Amino acid sequence: MASPFNPTGACTRISRRQLLSAGGLGMFGLTMPRFLHGLENQGMDKLVARAKSVIFCFQWGGPSHLETFDMKPDAPEGIRGFHKPIKSSADGIWVSEKLPKTAKVMDKVTLVRSVHHTMKNHNSAGYYALSGHAPPSDDQRLKDSPDLFPAYSSVVDKIAPLRGEIPTSATFPYIVSDGSVTPGQRGSFLGKEHDPFIVLRDPSAAGFALPELSLPSGVSFERLNARRELQKLVDSQTRLLDYSAEARGIESYYDKALAMLHSEKLRAAFDLTKEPDKVRDGYGRTPYGQSLLLARRLVEAGVKFVTVNFAQGIGGQSTTEGGWDTHGFNDTRMFPIIEKYHLPITEQTLPTFLTDLDERGLLDETLVVWVGEFGRTPKINKNVSRDHWPQCYTALLAGGGVKRGYVHGASDKNGEHPADKPVKPDDLAATMYHLLGIQPDTEVRDVVNRPVPISYGKVIQEIIA
Repeated sequence: MASPFNPTGACTRISRRQLLSAGGLGMFGLTMPRFLHGLENQGMDKLVARAKSVIFCFQWGGPSHLETFDMKPDAPEGIRGFHKPIKSSADGIWVSEKLPKTAKVMDKVTLVRSVHHTMKNHNSAGYYALSGHAPPSDDQRLKDSPDLFPAYSSVVDKIAPLRGEIPTSATFPYIVSDGSVTPGQRGSFLGKEHDPFIVLRDPSAAGFALPELSLPSGVSFERLNARRELQKLVDSQTRLLDYSAEARGIESYYDKALAMLHSEKLRAAFDLTKEPDKVRDGYGRTPYGQSLLLARRLVEAGVKFVTVNFAQGIGGQSTTEGGWDTHGFNDTRMFPIIEKYHLPITEQTLPTFLTDLDERGLLDETLVVWVGEFGRTPKINKNVSRDHWPQCYTALLAGGGVKRGYVHGASDKNGEHPADKPVKPDDLAATMYHLLGIQPDTEVRDVVNRPVPISYGKVIQEIIA
């Protein structure tokens, strides 16, 4: 059972007797404010954070490990890809010949080549990847529900929130979906107040700006704040907040929004015009490239968890947009969308991003996670494509306390199944929380007020530097 002095539930209730006991702790140097502060930061004790921030680069659609970071050149025809592997800056790590710049930064990363699960549909696998919790079923119709777990960013905002004008977390430039919005991107049962700050604008567009962070013409901050205080008074008098948990969440969300509205620091972080053209060109003038540049600026401003989604949809017939899905093409030589779109964007943006973080001294304190919801079948199908394959795929991690130039686990000779040190998305989640200084077994309360751990996974100790 949880003790009031070492609580395991983020929503632990403190009885009057416990509070009186806590008041007596003052003679030992633990005053009531310090005691309550400790309760707010439960889950953070005993761990030293290796990472101040996480940038979660979600590769929606499912990138093929055989075309990127786990090539199988000795596999039979029909399994090996159309590209050759090349050496990288890290001993023993080979990558696709289409990624020569990326090969030069592999000495900065850890590759986990043994990630696996059983969800074959995008929405169920996407929820697993974005929350670290397996869905109740492998169903493409899986929709967002208070019964399902929240986003990583929402958990971080619940357990280790920032106080003041800078949001704990942000997500951009899309909310991902496949038919319906994929679960695991908002606060779910933790409440709306723990939703990430979501920006659904293209940061590569001319004149990119957030009018939400600007006051209405002719309205001062003091006047707006006075209006907010009046609204609180009316709400309290009508007892609105006593009746609706959702309303309580909106109340807190409004307060956060008001603080952000007053933040010059946050407005400056979103102002990409402050970056030299050379830097912006280096990242690539694409929504993904400029989003990663924006992510770097936000962690510099203090944001703890940034999610950058590669695409809004899984992909399709286009070779100029979309996620990593390769279905729908009938090309006898190659996968057109990979060669013409996915790999060129990855090649321009990923090495630029990691190098920029490193040169600025940010990489050691910023954990970068590059992963999709699953991989692709080792066997190339009759349409010269690869199908969904959650049984084995690769995740790339860098900075934030993980080893450099390291490979964890291995797939078998054809890249079909883990051959060594299998890892589940739960374990990636536990490792992220651990590196942020959050105990992975910290409990929160679900929609029916049951205590549940934020992760059922195990920390991947071998990848930690």
